[in-house]
Amino acid sequence: MTRIAIAGAGGRMGRTLIEMCAEIPDLEVCAAIERHESPFVGSDPGLLAGVDACGIEIVADLHAVVDEFDVLIDFTIPESTLKNVAICRAAGRRMVIGTTGLGEEATQIENAASDIAVVFAPNMSVGVNLCFRIAELAAQVLGDDFDVEIIEAHHRHKIDAPSGTAVRLGEIVADALGRDLKECAVYGRQGRTGPRDTKTIGFETIRAGEIVGDHTLLFAGAGEQIEITHRAANRATFAGGALRAARWIMGHQSGKFDMQDVLGLRG
Repeated sequence: MTRIAIAGAGGRMGRTLIEMCAEIPDLEVCAAIERHESPFVGSDPGLLAGVDACGIEIVADLHAVVDEFDVLIDFTIPESTLKNVAICRAAGRRMVIGTTGLGEEATQIENAASDIAVVFAPNMSVGVNLCFRIAELAAQVLGDDFDVEIIEAHHRHKIDAPSGTAVRLGEIVADALGRDLKECAVYGRQGRTGPRDTKTIGFETIRAGEIVGDHTLLFAGAGEQIEITHRAANRATFAGGALRAARWIMGHQSGKFDMQDVLGLRG
């Protein structure tokens, strides 16, 4: 039995993780964490997620339950995630991290991975990670003859843009084309922009309604265009991948991994 802790247990992703974990015989939610001001502190995470009671309470201090779990799954915000990384590193607990918007702060995860095993991925979906591999192959075959644009759409509550998945798509394509994404990325366009620089990679962001997550990678050339699109119908696709990663990470003591490793897609 792998003992799971859920950070942000009262959120939409947290509840989905708890609900799906209840259906997997060899995984058990043994700890659940929320921010101090959350109204869910003290609640049973199972009942909150609409499944059987877990027999534990949601707490506001990860230190208080650090002996109760094997793997912490964290889909929260950068500030919270980095605090949790430090605690898990000190306690020798594994982590699965789906938090986006970390930027250069992600080096702290790299450092922690010298002591603990971490799966860190901008998107835990099996389908999205397959798209990553297809994107790499497409960029290698199409080369510089095709313009590259990445369009992503998410719900109105998402606080970072572009999405971590969109950025990762850009990194994969840029690497395959021998470019540096920091130098060639264009984030939105407005006004008289002039002709398109063929070496740029464009990003367009949509925030509206309750869109779970849509991503399209567009290659447009002379007389033809190719689109690689993934649409998430619900959060179960991300939660399922995270729980799969939690199982997989138990086979490792230390190191930083992503879903390409978990799924055996590493080229």
